[in-house]
Amino acid sequence: MPNNHFKSEELYSVINGIASSAIARRLQKHFREAVLDITIEQWSILYHLWQEDCISQQDLCKRTYRDKPSMTRLIDNLEKQKLVKRMASKEDRRKNLICLTPAARDLQTLTIDLANQTMDEALSGLSKTEIETAKKVLYRVYDNLKHKKE
Repeated sequence: MPNNHFKSEELYSVINGIASSAIARRLQKHFREAVLDITIEQWSILYHLWQEDCISQQDLCKRTYRDKPSMTRLIDNLEKQKLVKRMASKEDRRKNLICLTPAARDLQTLTIDLANQTMDEALSGLSKTEIETAKKVLYRVYDNLKHKKE
């Protein structure tokens, strides 16, 4: 029996990202107001590099759920902005590591503060229990699909 108690279009829109899109638009607005010339997609790459610098493009693809062509384009643009640099891996010269520049490190505190402000706005009025329930549901949806054959 289907577990879908809503209109399918409504449920699909929610799960497919209306909340995510609204958060991304608001964060992009905060970046513009702070006169930051980076996109949300670029910021997500920087965010993962702030967690662990100098990782492979493939690792960035996995961590951000992006395909290789999209990742290449994002890294190219970040390189043009002098926020990252590609470096050949010492262990495997065929592999490029993506590393932060000092300019990217300088953006970390400000952009994370703006992201936290955005999430505070997005989660306003929600209890910790509601937030935890939403996280569990979305992770469950993801887990249900990540192991299915395409």
